[in-house]
Amino acid sequence: MQISIARALSGVGKEVCIVGPENPAGLIAFAREEGFETVSLPGRGRKSYMLSLLKWRLKNLDLPLWCNGLVPSAATSGLGERIVHLHRIPEGLQKGAEIAAKFNSLAVLVPSYYMKSVLGEGTRVLENWTGNIPFSFRDYDFATKDEICVGFLGRATRDKGLHVLARAVYILNHSGQYNDRRYRLIVGGESRFESRRDERIVEEELERVAEFTTRLGWVSREALFVQSDLAVFPSSFNEPFGLVAAEAMAYGIPFVVSTAGGLPEVAGEDHPWIFARDDAEELADVIYRLAESDPSSSVKASRRRWEIKYSPAAGRDRVNALLGSFGGVL
Repeated sequence: MQISIARALSGVGKEVCIVGPENPAGLIAFAREEGFETVSLPGRGRKSYMLSLLKWRLKNLDLPLWCNGLVPSAATSGLGERIVHLHRIPEGLQKGAEIAAKFNSLAVLVPSYYMKSVLGEGTRVLENWTGNIPFSFRDYDFATKDEICVGFLGRATRDKGLHVLARAVYILNHSGQYNDRRYRLIVGGESRFESRRDERIVEEELERVAEFTTRLGWVSREALFVQSDLAVFPSSFNEPFGLVAAEAMAYGIPFVVSTAGGLPEVAGEDHPWIFARDDAEELADVIYRLAESDPSSSVKASRRRWEIKYSPAAGRDRVNALLGSFGGVL
């Protein structure tokens, strides 16, 4: 989101300088490609980078900061005019850093009303938004298909619910209650930051549907969506937002979400394809109902929702309104 925020700030006439670590260098390199001024700070590990950021801040107290995440927010605690923008719910020792991060800030922003309900009073909702994604509406006549391709995009991990989706695909292909056509799982993503136990659970479920699974590794959303008839975002942990759902809305692919965290909030209260988190049987039923329907009207409604709430223009308008609420401080 840091580059998206920078674009929005620039779009409302603000001068932007992006501060980030020299290693990994991805953020700074991308910011330079976008034409932003940058400051690259040294640091071997998180603590070292936070110290570098603190030293830089002490020399630049006159600059207003938009602290994107807990690390820069905690490193600059109490120093100058700062917006604190948290994208994940702090857990364990992070809760102490959260208290420090919030100290003497102009605002504490979170991406969803779900996350606000967890962190409580003192937070303000600034919903995330995507980049500019062309609408790729197509023929959704699933009735003529012998095989329905079900796309998954994200970390191939247990917290993202891939094991639940694999179980659902197994049910769809082996249960007598569904028709004879096949359901193929298209996986875009690989396992990262996963315990061996959780990775084993995911791999065991994928092995059961190996004959019905295509694993693409890390791919772009377009590469995944173009190979899929529908997408499923089956998270088992409470998503603070659910950006990939907003991307599916923009692209024009019908999608299913779990009830985890902010996913239903992003999809909208009228979204017809939602299942109870971790319930593979209900997920199989929802996928089946979607594949037996004509989702065209829902896809168009989702695109309209994206244009209003999650497009770059919507993000820029929210940022402009936020800055205006500070009465010219920033």
